[in-house]
Amino acid sequence: MAKQHVTADREEDADRADEISNRSSGRSSPAGRKKDRQMTAGTFWLFQVGLYKRTQGRIARQLTFAALLGAVLIGCWRLSTLFMDHGGGLRYGLPLGLIALGAWCAFRVVNLPKFADFLIGVEAEMAKVSWPTRAELVRSSIVVMVVIFGLAAILALYDLFWNWLLHRLTGG
Repeated sequence: MAKQHVTADREEDADRADEISNRSSGRSSPAGRKKDRQMTAGTFWLFQVGLYKRTQGRIARQLTFAALLGAVLIGCWRLSTLFMDHGGGLRYGLPLGLIALGAWCAFRVVNLPKFADFLIGVEAEMAKVSWPTRAELVRSSIVVMVVIFGLAAILALYDLFWNWLLHRLTGG
C-alpha cells in the first residue's frame, strides 16, 4: 500500500518537473504539448500515405470511399457537361484533375483516425445485427405494403367525403 503512494508521489513530482521545464520553454502543460502534436499531425493528414488500422472496418471504409468517390465523379461529370463548348483541355483536363484530387482526399478521409474509428465501430455494430431470413423479409414487406395501401385507401375515402360535403355546402 505504501509503495503505491510512493510511486504516485514520484509520478506527481515528475509531472511537476515537466510543467516547470515546459513553462521555461514556452509550453504550459503536457496537454499543451499533446495539442501541438495533434495540430501538426492534423495539418499534414492530406500528405500521409499509410493506412490507419488497415485490417479493421474494411467493408465500411471501402463503401464510404466508394460513396465519396461517386459524389466526386458525378460532380466532375456535371462540370464536363458545363464546359461542353470549350476545348478538350478544359472540358476533360479539369474534371480529370479534380477526380484525381477527389479520390486522394476521399482515401485520406476514410483513414483519418477519428473517422476510421467511427467506421470501424459502425462495422462492428452491423455485425451484431440479427438479419431476417428471406421468408421473414417477404412476410414483413407484404404486411407493410398492405398497411400502406390500406391507409392510402382510407385517406382517399376521407378526401372524397370532404370533397362531396364541401361541394354540397358551397353549392359548387
